[in-house]
Amino acid sequence: MLKNIEGKRVPDVVFRTRQDHEWVKLTSDDVFKGKTVVLFSLPGAFTPTCSSSHVPRYNQLVPAFKAQGVDDVICVSVNDAFVMNEWKLQQKADRVTFLPDGNGDFSDGMGLLVDKADLGFGKRSWRYSMLVKDGVIEKMFIEPDEPGDPFHVSDADTMLEYLAPNAEKPADVTVFTRSGCPFCAKAKGLLRDAGYEFEELLLNRDYTDRTLRAVTTRTSFPQVYINGEHIGGSDELEAWLANGKKQKSAA
Repeated sequence: MLKNIEGKRVPDVVFRTRQDHEWVKLTSDDVFKGKTVVLFSLPGAFTPTCSSSHVPRYNQLVPAFKAQGVDDVICVSVNDAFVMNEWKLQQKADRVTFLPDGNGDFSDGMGLLVDKADLGFGKRSWRYSMLVKDGVIEKMFIEPDEPGDPFHVSDADTMLEYLAPNAEKPADVTVFTRSGCPFCAKAKGLLRDAGYEFEELLLNRDYTDRTLRAVTTRTSFPQVYINGEHIGGSDELEAWLANGKKQKSAA
């Protein structure tokens, strides 16, 4: 039976981290005392769901969490410090703190250390998230006890919804570009000036012209997408941004 321990203190353990080529021990007090922390725990570094969905979305939403008074967003896994540090680099998750629970002490203290020997994993953490204030667990979202690796409630959006149902979330923005394109530079500058983070896909590095035609039916650059909406090139983006500002000022 997976335990929900809301209202109780987090386990008193030592996290053995690796910082600047040195071993650094962090206690539970170091991590939680006097802070508001969002923590999410998962079965393993570099595993599919953890890498494709769990970590990236938390990393994207860190500013939204901090706007609600969260001091730190932490990822825990039963992996050693070297693995966790390399995974953080690979994920480019510079906003999230990665804590190694190599011996499973923290996960065991949470009552969420489970046997995944059938996968060759040994003992690992069950997937969950929680909100911790000054070391006391206020809220937990524990994945249901069902076969496989369920991922329904421990996601970043569910936690943010609990914290602030009406919180504004960052837009999902992608820009198809090519090297040496002045209109691409203009579009990226417009997005930065407007405060939009974006992912850039560069021609012949991340995709080919075939992909551009398949997705946009166009051959010109850049092509901008915001929250699933095809905005178009730099001039169309400029008009879209201007229209959005007018709507906001009229509201």
